[in-house]
Amino acid sequence: MEKNIEVSLLLDFYGELLKPGVRQTIDLYYNDDLSLSEVAAQCGITRQGVRDSIKRGEAQLFEFEQKLGLWKRFREVESGLSEIEAAAAKIAEQSTDQTTVTLAREIQNRAGELKE
Repeated sequence: MEKNIEVSLLLDFYGELLKPGVRQTIDLYYNDDLSLSEVAAQCGITRQGVRDSIKRGEAQLFEFEQKLGLWKRFREVESGLSEIEAAAAKIAEQSTDQTTVTLAREIQNRAGELKE
């Protein structure tokens, strides 16, 4: 996965664990696509300070994921729900029993809701 996307996603999961200033610099740099100079001007610190803050924050985000694994687990659950949704749709399509079709559609709908 591209590093920019990965950092942005990890920020969504673990951003609240970072110091507010670090979180802000990473958010502005990765999510708002500002340059180091633009982030520095907005935050009132030097360009080097922004770079250091971002590097420190990135390291923390990757460490949180390594220790907690929430992003990995989220992807696994989302994938599993997609598989359940697809299997339920297949059961509903192939079944002739109306009760089975109804239950399969309920499972399919619930899996879809949980993915959102």
